[in-house]
Amino acid sequence: ITEEEVKNLFQLWNSALATEDPDAVAKRYASKAVLLPTVSDVPRTDYALIKDYFVGFLKKKPQGEILESNVTIGHNWCQDAGIYEFTMGATGDVVKARYTYNYVKEDGIWKIQHHHSSVMPEEIAMGKPISEDEVRGLFSLWNNALATEDPKTVAKRYAKAGVLLPTVSDTPRTDFASIEDYFVNFLKLKPQGEILESHVTVGHNWCQDVGIYEFTMGATGKKVKGRYSFIYVHEDGEWKINHHHSSIMPEGIVTAEPITETEVRDLFQLWNGALATKDPEKVAARYSKEGVLLPTVSDTPRTDYPGIVDYFTNFLKLEPQGEIESGNIIIGTNWAQDAGIYEFTMGATGAKVKGRYTFVYVFEDGEWKISQHHSSVMPEGTNPKAITEEEVK
Repeated sequence: ITEEEVKNLFQLWNSALATEDPDAVAKRYASKAVLLPTVSDVPRTDYALIKDYFVGFLKKKPQGEILESNVTIGHNWCQDAGIYEFTMGATGDVVKARYTYNYVKEDGIWKIQHHHSSVMPEEIAMGKPISEDEVRGLFSLWNNALATEDPKTVAKRYAKAGVLLPTVSDTPRTDFASIEDYFVNFLKLKPQGEILESHVTVGHNWCQDVGIYEFTMGATGKKVKGRYSFIYVHEDGEWKINHHHSSIMPEGIVTAEPITETEVRDLFQLWNGALATKDPEKVAARYSKEGVLLPTVSDTPRTDYPGIVDYFTNFLKLEPQGEIESGNIIIGTNWAQDAGIYEFTMGATGAKVKGRYTFVYVFEDGEWKISQHHSSVMPEGTNPKAITEEEVK
């Protein structure tokens, strides 16, 4: 084998990367190969472990180029050692590293018997360079993840030991599952953020961006400001969010979420609109986490989501649509009440039914939800209806 042919063996491996198939890459390694990868502490000493490494690495869509090569040729073996550079197609990042390939001829094919790849040592000592503008640009990666409306995609922007202290939850999120869980609900609002004020600090393989951002909720059109802290670390070749603290504007804490009497009355239409879907889960979603329903035609208080879903599973078969005839509204601090008389037209039968209602609404997770709903038949309608024997006949 010539020196030029040894150097070309890298292209076979690089072409395997381009397939984005971890099996295709793992097949470039010999039967007893050892891989000491760039971004994993674990030596890969068999086919399954080598494939496992490339399952994650290929998501970055890497393509390599040798910048400096030193070839040694022995008896049925050869070595290529030097510096290569990868362009990550998924992010546009360019990463240099040192490499050693030892090749052996196995079953008539030159295979990689040993592959050692390591980060540039001066980069470790000096830290991964990043500018202030690039730090601010990291927010866009997170914001774009929000736009996918996929909670897993957002959670992947956080480091392995990332911590999220979210805006509208008291629970610290300290692992992938709990971070994903938070965004399951938050993404229903279709949030898109914009940084209004930013203060950046750059350290050794870490950076920080703190300030004020504003979200526009695509689902409601509402705009919400908050204070933020992002601390980023360079992990597995990427800048990830190690710490994210988001809090409401403190001056807004002491004032109530504003709502007018007209807006309180309109909350009934959100519930009525949910009835029109004929989907009991959509109706139940209008109730708060600790909502209580005392329904018109059931003796059983419904105090949790499954119980509320169960009630509407049957009630919606009547295809009800409601209209408020009269009501009285009270507005408090982050709560409101609407009580009065409503009438339902049952689409399935044409029957009309009046009832008395009380809705107590609370502001929860950025939305007005039903905390308490008490519905009862008109009491005079429960009195015996007079009828004569002649009328019976």
